[in-house]
Amino acid sequence: MRAAEARQLVGIAIVAACALAMNVTSTAQAPDPLVGTWKLDVAKSTYKPGPAPKSTTVVISPAEGKGLKIAVDAEMPDGPMKWSYTNGRDGKETPVTGNPNYDAVKVTQVSPTEGTIQYMKGGKPSLSAKTSVSKDGKMLTVTTTGTNAAGQAVHNVAHFTKQ
Repeated sequence: MRAAEARQLVGIAIVAACALAMNVTSTAQAPDPLVGTWKLDVAKSTYKPGPAPKSTTVVISPAEGKGLKIAVDAEMPDGPMKWSYTNGRDGKETPVTGNPNYDAVKVTQVSPTEGTIQYMKGGKPSLSAKTSVSKDGKMLTVTTTGTNAAGQAVHNVAHFTKQ
């Protein structure tokens, strides 16, 4: 009789563990609204002083234990540019690869749908950006300000559509 009781308790424990696992899965955090593929809407965007990219695709994916990986594939007026970085959105500096204008970035998450980005070159801040995902999760707006490498004031407002 004791063996039967033990098997029954083990069976109850397995069912309870499965139920707990299902509950944890179903109550997990909502997906990050930034994660996905974003395409630049050139017509709705403004680039001052310009020129605007011909096209840009940004792929944002989870980076296990490290926040997000950002991969940018842009067709600039003078040719293609691919660059990327991985950042924990904790304000800590991380390297940027493939972009001649920036060698590091500091990203801070302000809310689930808003953040700030500080681009760095040679240890010095260059451009700053504010990011915002629309309430419906279909639009990403990136407003970039600062001074470019040529000493010109920059005020870009890039509008991206989620694919």
